[in-house]
Amino acid sequence: MEQVSSAFTIDLRRLGALRELDRRGTLAKTAAALHLTPSAVSQQLAALSRELGVPLVERQGRGVRLTGQARVVLQHADVISAQLERARADLAAWGHGERGALTVGAFSSAISGLVPAVLTDLAATRPDIRIAVVEAEPPDLFTRLDAGEIDLAVAVDFAAAPPFTDRRYTRTDLLTDILDVALPAGHRLAPLDRVPLRELAADPWIVGDGHSCCGAVTRSVCAAGGFTPEIRHAVNDWQSLAALVAAGAGVALVPRLVQPLHRPGLVLRTPEGQPPARHVFAAVRTGSEGDPVLTAVLERLVASAEQASS
Repeated sequence: MEQVSSAFTIDLRRLGALRELDRRGTLAKTAAALHLTPSAVSQQLAALSRELGVPLVERQGRGVRLTGQARVVLQHADVISAQLERARADLAAWGHGERGALTVGAFSSAISGLVPAVLTDLAATRPDIRIAVVEAEPPDLFTRLDAGEIDLAVAVDFAAAPPFTDRRYTRTDLLTDILDVALPAGHRLAPLDRVPLRELAADPWIVGDGHSCCGAVTRSVCAAGGFTPEIRHAVNDWQSLAALVAAGAGVALVPRLVQPLHRPGLVLRTPEGQPPARHVFAAVRTGSEGDPVLTAVLERLVASAEQASS
């Protein structure tokens, strides 16, 4: 391969494919995330490699892995992306942020528990800011944030979310969302004010799928309590979950962000000891935090989280 040229250019779309491969790990998963074929992703990476004059991927078994040069490129990609976002924010600030459009991506209970107050406030105080809401969870949430399809992401810290140190994003902590135990009203532990989670080890559980933030958090909480739950029902919708608990089909953990779940036959109890919780945060592309429209929405989101925590 030729020596690196001092006049090389970088196609940002191809750079985005390299960043997504770093996140997903395989060409097939990268292609699915970018709505491309694996062949098209390979072509983008090969073209970027030619542009830069260095190898970016190498074969590893049946798959590929990033080269050391690719890791160097990715370090600069974070800086390039942040600088472009700062330019975008500076241009937006020129108009003082009185008018604009923004897309918020969030998991379902954040949409129901946090976003409505933001929309109500903005409709009354900044009617020329148009907000679109998209339901999504990591890793797809952050793929869409990287691609510019989403401007502000609301997520829960769990394995599929980016690490706290990821320089691509500027984070704002929103709230610590405590999880309560949902029991049928006739359950043997329902009379207790605080329920020992370990006492529910033999009960059937109602849990979201393992790829969702709530499903993953419930599994980790049970593991920390010293048991693996018998998952009898896999349900992601909170109202459906509450209906199953009330019907005596099992027990569950329910975040306070989606409460109250008013349903006859359902009781909510605080777990014994340090209550389990999930940590909710907002993230924007690094460099975009100076955008006045984004700032206005984020400020109201923080206020909504404070109200939900009180």
